[in-house]
Amino acid sequence: MTYATERLYEEVAYVAYHFHWQLDAILDLEHPERLRFVAQIGRLNALAAQGR
Repeated sequence: MTYATERLYEEVAYVAYHFHWQLDAILDLEHPERLRFVAQIGRLNALAAQGR
């Protein structure tokens, strides 16, 4: 099974932008683990938008 290249770039950019991690560190994550970080960043952004 292959993963859509565009989606991979989106995830990597999102994590890199918010956590300032290096590309290699993000790409070394297994897909489910990377998605957990993406989800957590989304939750943190939502809380920040609500002023929490």
